[in-house]
Amino acid sequence: MCSNKTLLSEILCVLILIRFQTASIHIFVQQYMVLLPFLIHTDSPEKVCVQLTHLNESVTLSATLEYQGENRSLIDDVVSEKDVFTCIPFSLPKSNSTSVAFLTVMVKGATLQFRSRKSVLVKNSESLVFVQTDKPIYKPGQTVLFRIVSLDKDFYPLLYCLVTLSYPHLQDPQRNRVYQWQGVELETGLAQLSFPLTSDPIQGTYKIVVQKSFSSYVEHSFSVKEYVLPKYEVLVKLPKMITIKDKELPVSVCGLYTYGKPVPGLVHVQVCRKFSHSASNCYGKEAEAVCEEFTRQVNARGCASGVVRTKIFQLQRRGYEMSIEVQGKITEDGTGIEMTGTGSCGITPIMSKISFDLLDSLYRPGIPLFGKVKLVDGTDAPIANETITISVDSVEGNYTTDEQGQSWFSIDTTTFTQASLEIRADHKPELNCYDSEWITPSYEHAMRRINRFYSPSKSFLKIEPKPETLTCGSPTEIQVHYIFTPEAIGEQKKIVIYYLVMAKGGIILEDTHDLTVNTGDAYGTFQLTFPVEATIAPLARMLVYTILPSGEVIASSADFQVESCLPNKVRLSFVPKEGLPASNTRLQLHTSPRSLCALRAVDKSVLLMKPEDELSPSSVYDLLPLKEIRGYSFKDYYLEEDNINPCVSLDNILLNGFVYIPISPDGEGDAYDILKELGLKVFTSSKIHKPEICQHYPGHVMERITALNLLDDLDDEMAEHMGAGNPTETVRKYFPETWIWDIVSVNSEGNAALDVTIPDTITEWKANAFCTSADTGFGLSPTVSLRAFQPFFVELTLPYSVVRGESFTLKATVFNYLAACIRVSVSLAESTHFLATPVEKQEESYCICVNERKTVAWAVTPRSLGQVEFSVSTEALQNQQPCGNIIVETPEKGRKDTVIRQLLVEVCGLQETSVQGCLTLLAATHVCRYIWNFNQIDLVFILEKSMSEPVSLVLPETVVDGSARAYFSVLGDIMGTAMQNLHQLLQMPFGCGEQNMVLFAPNIYVLDYLNKTEQLSEEVKSKAIGYLVSGYQRQLKYKHWDGSYSTFGPRYGQVGNTWLTAFVLKSFAQARPHIFIDEKHIQDALVWLTQKQKENGCFRSSGTLLNNAMKGGVNDEITLTAYIIIALLEIPLPVTHSVVRNALFCLETAADEKENHVYTKALMAYAFALAGKEEKRKALLGSLEKEAVKKGECSWWDISFF
Repeated sequence: MCSNKTLLSEILCVLILIRFQTASIHIFVQQYMVLLPFLIHTDSPEKVCVQLTHLNESVTLSATLEYQGENRSLIDDVVSEKDVFTCIPFSLPKSNSTSVAFLTVMVKGATLQFRSRKSVLVKNSESLVFVQTDKPIYKPGQTVLFRIVSLDKDFYPLLYCLVTLSYPHLQDPQRNRVYQWQGVELETGLAQLSFPLTSDPIQGTYKIVVQKSFSSYVEHSFSVKEYVLPKYEVLVKLPKMITIKDKELPVSVCGLYTYGKPVPGLVHVQVCRKFSHSASNCYGKEAEAVCEEFTRQVNARGCASGVVRTKIFQLQRRGYEMSIEVQGKITEDGTGIEMTGTGSCGITPIMSKISFDLLDSLYRPGIPLFGKVKLVDGTDAPIANETITISVDSVEGNYTTDEQGQSWFSIDTTTFTQASLEIRADHKPELNCYDSEWITPSYEHAMRRINRFYSPSKSFLKIEPKPETLTCGSPTEIQVHYIFTPEAIGEQKKIVIYYLVMAKGGIILEDTHDLTVNTGDAYGTFQLTFPVEATIAPLARMLVYTILPSGEVIASSADFQVESCLPNKVRLSFVPKEGLPASNTRLQLHTSPRSLCALRAVDKSVLLMKPEDELSPSSVYDLLPLKEIRGYSFKDYYLEEDNINPCVSLDNILLNGFVYIPISPDGEGDAYDILKELGLKVFTSSKIHKPEICQHYPGHVMERITALNLLDDLDDEMAEHMGAGNPTETVRKYFPETWIWDIVSVNSEGNAALDVTIPDTITEWKANAFCTSADTGFGLSPTVSLRAFQPFFVELTLPYSVVRGESFTLKATVFNYLAACIRVSVSLAESTHFLATPVEKQEESYCICVNERKTVAWAVTPRSLGQVEFSVSTEALQNQQPCGNIIVETPEKGRKDTVIRQLLVEVCGLQETSVQGCLTLLAATHVCRYIWNFNQIDLVFILEKSMSEPVSLVLPETVVDGSARAYFSVLGDIMGTAMQNLHQLLQMPFGCGEQNMVLFAPNIYVLDYLNKTEQLSEEVKSKAIGYLVSGYQRQLKYKHWDGSYSTFGPRYGQVGNTWLTAFVLKSFAQARPHIFIDEKHIQDALVWLTQKQKENGCFRSSGTLLNNAMKGGVNDEITLTAYIIIALLEIPLPVTHSVVRNALFCLETAADEKENHVYTKALMAYAFALAGKEEKRKALLGSLEKEAVKKGECSWWDISFF
């Protein structure tokens, strides 16, 4: 039977060769091939690659792209050479949107005629925009500093101004647009802006928003809150993962000051495993988790460690979360300040797992099958020196893992003939156990299915994978294996190998390699070399192929991970890297010549307060909208192709009395699959497709299976030289959170240096820089540090703010990192702004030995408001009194450190706000000048005379002294602040019939007002009209057959509502100048309303209105009549119209009554004004004036809407 199978395979192979090799392989057939990326970006360099081989005549080659309604010629050449291979660059202009284009390739010669038309996708290039703030969190009153950077997809700066839609703006936590920057110019792709926060802003998360296009924008968030910077951080160290078999869990908690010294104090550690489903709160915390706790004093390194036995957590039991949470809290000695750090450790039942890496999905008989297998435990730690069994087609081999748990394998495929193979890797056999209450340990295996690459000549190319990430700046060598049979190459001595390197969906590099072969079977390897640069990062995709004389295409592809390098290399350094506060240092920068560089240095404490995503090469690469293309689909576009070659019908084979069904080659790979996977559209006369069988039979289905170090003690070798004389004093009062925020230009040699003074904060400063250049693009430096430190200093512990008159504790801690014990004095400078008394009896001097500290406290009561200054001094004394048994080494020269800090003192009581407004009419002579400001004309008027408006600032008797504040604003617009918040007025209508109209109407009023005042921009006009069109269509859903409107329309059995119908009538009539309104809808509503008019001219109410505020909270016929007559007059209907005349009679009768509601009187006054009845209008306004509530300069009316 085995011999029969072998014979069958040979017969099938011969049959396929006979059917598909229609030309003699010894005859060179004229061939052409054109390769083009399936996805083309506008405003970006693209390439189309052309290959012509074995030509024996001159041909005309043309490639025409049908794009934006016109034909664009990409290629139009006459080719006379025998062999040609070239890639031609081209670029397309920007389009309105992503669209499908068609490329037609034609080859014309005396005997060679070919034409092919295929679809490609054209997409606008997206700019890469990011925002950088100087820090991630701000206090009230601070200034937000930020930068906007705009790059193209190759990381080169964009040099345009941000257009109107791209105006960056700032949103507060309530999504109010607080500020918008106009006319922002980018200098070498970079703009630097700022925004000052008020002293009492809305606290929360703010967003800087930059609109890149109509549908794309970038947001960058930062926080505003009241905070005190942390002085130290708590680091929790534990394994990332443990297995259910582990018996112990090591835990370590360390505290480090921002300047690198350990924190002395007490550590409390809590280790918990939570239940999967917590019980009711009635049962307390014991029902939430199983916990283990311990408390320890930190050691000299600021750490406390312990080993927790895992038995209490029942790791193999179900019903718990598969993780252990650790919380470490350190209480600092002296100050009592507590800081907390957390850590998490996963729990896994996996004892070992195997994964394949760099294993091709296709195999080529005769070329080794390369791959890498990796063995790790459940914690993802590599397992070394273990045996892995790899089996393919019942052939097994054993491999031993190295220190990284990896093992390379190479499998001989010479004897493999199957269309599909299964490759499996095993470590240990699985345990066939299961229990609903227990978790079973598992040993995972890996399995992949690989298919044979189709080649009728049995010739192959295979790129050998590289396991390591390619490093930028040096070329890489790629090993390629080949097999060419005598039937494939005939008498050829030289084979031309073509190769492309693609990245980000485009063709970057192309070249050829001449391969010399011997007569007969040709097999072996050759090397290809290409440079590794930022242009091919982060993923380089390589295509290697050749065309045999018969026209068969032999191809191979491989992906190579490339370092996320940037084209502009930036180096940053401090010289020196450590320094005393207020001393000088130099920040040195080296990059490409004539680059523009942005520098930033921030206190490490800020980053501890709110960690941020650090700007890195990886984060910059993450901005790319496209890193690779696979296949012919992108988002909602699918440009798949059909195989136009005719299918082949293979009959069943009768052998030795048995019927054999041919195996379909559908599961095999071919050259077309490789080109498609690379996202390349191919136009060719060569053979790239495997045969397609007309009748498909079940075959193999292709299966794809995918698979804190403890900080060492920082050295404290900073020398302190002390000589005779008076005490040397350092006065420290400059404590910025952002130290350096600057833009510098480098010279022609690429160098720049910034001489700076180190601030007074004892901390570590984190600095970085990025640079942009029109020649070399964008670059980013690694983060560098500068430690500002002195071995003897005092620090204050202050809250963010206090209330005047209330006492708080001010603590001053003196640190001694000198090499000897010293005696110090500590004093708080007196001030009229506060009263201070020592908490304990204050001594003349205190003894502080090496690496120790002393905390002194005062009870302080502030007397003044605002920023109050506190000045604390400590001095190392020349004193012979010993510290216990230790002799004090009196410095020849004393040392004195003074710290001056400010504290915000606030008022007590509750805040009350009173707002006053007035409208002033100013007379102006003429416009004196025009100011051109990015398409906006500001009109500047000269007033005939100065004007003043008295404003009452009478304060209540219970006001807290010093707490009163006043603000004023003058706006040259009758609408005041409403026009500054257009986004709140212009809204898309939605909801029921009432909600829709409430949002519909303001769009009309905004359009009318802005048009009358000549402030209407095309952007606002377009948006408002779009909203009106949508709202108009939606409102028609709520129209009844009789012309009326109701809240939910006719579907729910409601009758039309008079209030809503009048509102719709009025709004539709007012919208007519802006959008199309069918006159029938206006007439239908008018007819229905006239039918509701009574004999006395008043209108009777009909239907239900849910929103009582729409009718002013008043529900009577007079108010309704006034509202309807206003709608009728604004259509406009003439006053002589019978309906209007009768309604006015109703209102005139009601106006003589004295008990009308204030809202009713206001409506009637407006109706009479529209009707031209001045006497009635004046009388009603006079009545309203009498009913007004007046206080000082203010007047208002008490109205209840509900």
